[in-house]
Amino acid sequence: MKRKSALFLAVVMGISLLTGCGGTSESKTDAKSGQGTNGVFTGELEKNVTIRVLENDTAISKGYFDELINAFNEEYKDKGITAVDANMDQYLDLANDGPYGYGPDVLYQANDVIMQYAEGKHIYPLPVESMECYKEIPKTAWDAYKTEVDGNTYYCGVPINVQTAMLYYRTDLLPEDWQTTWDKDGNQVPDMVENWNDMYAYSLQRHQEDASKYGYMKAIYDVYFSSGFLFSYGGYVFGDNNTNPEDIGFSKGEAEKGAWVLSQLASAMNEECIDDTINTNAYGKLADGTYFATISTPDVYSTFLDELVMEYEKEGLSTEEAKTKAQENLVMTTVPKLPKSGDLSEENPELIDAKTMGGVNGYAVSAYTKAPNASLAFVEFAASYDMQVKRSEMLGVAPAREDAAEQVGGVSQLLYQNLEKGTIVLMPSIQEVAQIWTPAQTFFTDIAKDAFRSESEKKYPDITSMKAGLESVDKQIHDAIFTLK
Repeated sequence: MKRKSALFLAVVMGISLLTGCGGTSESKTDAKSGQGTNGVFTGELEKNVTIRVLENDTAISKGYFDELINAFNEEYKDKGITAVDANMDQYLDLANDGPYGYGPDVLYQANDVIMQYAEGKHIYPLPVESMECYKEIPKTAWDAYKTEVDGNTYYCGVPINVQTAMLYYRTDLLPEDWQTTWDKDGNQVPDMVENWNDMYAYSLQRHQEDASKYGYMKAIYDVYFSSGFLFSYGGYVFGDNNTNPEDIGFSKGEAEKGAWVLSQLASAMNEECIDDTINTNAYGKLADGTYFATISTPDVYSTFLDELVMEYEKEGLSTEEAKTKAQENLVMTTVPKLPKSGDLSEENPELIDAKTMGGVNGYAVSAYTKAPNASLAFVEFAASYDMQVKRSEMLGVAPAREDAAEQVGGVSQLLYQNLEKGTIVLMPSIQEVAQIWTPAQTFFTDIAKDAFRSESEKKYPDITSMKAGLESVDKQIHDAIFTLK
């Protein structure tokens, strides 16, 4: 049995090496069509097949996935093609599960996850330039799924929506005098959601007035969200636009100012900011008024909204009244600007745009599927204008398609613009990104803990020590990639 399993795995992996994303000298892939000499994508749909699709848990729980597969199945019923829920954990390991037939045919993941599968040739290069969505999606988003081998360019996924940090807050939790006290420029937007200095000041004030209430609350240890503060002052993950893992840049520029900002924000929170407690309870705490604001991604807007609706229903409103009130009071917007100095107590600071770590979620086709053409048809259907608009309407996500973003408008269009101008820093699409999380998380955890330590116990008591701490993070990541692997 062991010999048979080993032989089966060797055969499957051999097929993957010839046909998977990345290509080999034996199987070149044309850069324009994405089609290899193996003829995987012939354009002829397989008949009477079932496509197993791995989707995002939120899309499933909020009903979008049902809408998508029902619409696809209706469109392709005369072709005998049916899409179903793969019914797997959204964080599956395709590299280990795929060869044994446990993986899906189509998977929806963030670009950094998909491109790790690309390096292992577990997914197919796709003929993206022949797809209807190709010209509607910006080059920046496509680049998240691009890889080059032997001078050939391959695209291993189709962008669906942009993910990045977004500020969530409630207008009905603003102080009654906000228009006179917290709107210095008179633009009818509260100062505390426009810049971090005022958010910090308001957080201190709100907690001082009621010890059970807080202003801004977020897990500082969370690398995905906290790293943006470093990027805003010149830090980065890898050099050469996140393609060179030998150049690690968490400490570069004046990134220590971003760490200083985080330490100041932590001082206005409670100890829940040290771990992931805030990440898990933010929906309910924002809904019951404990938190005024937090940061999360666009795809969980519907979860925040649902929690707030339930809270209003507890107060006696009908479901319809509660939903209307929640939609009026829950705001999702881009993150506030930062002080150039890094000092949140500075009055009238010079402000700079905040950068955020982001990603592009999309679909890929497994190299282990028995129906690649039908799988590609599903991906193209899911990337269509109508389905991207529907996904945005139901989940609050920002479409990767320009035409869909324009139709949805508001924050989605703004995020699209931020992606274009570079204030959203896409996560690296190389496998070395797996080594950044633990060292960076340890550093951010200590930054959060320092807010609750005595002066003599602080690990990073000043900005100089924060710089040294970030340099240590860079070294740890470098060692993990090149020395300890």
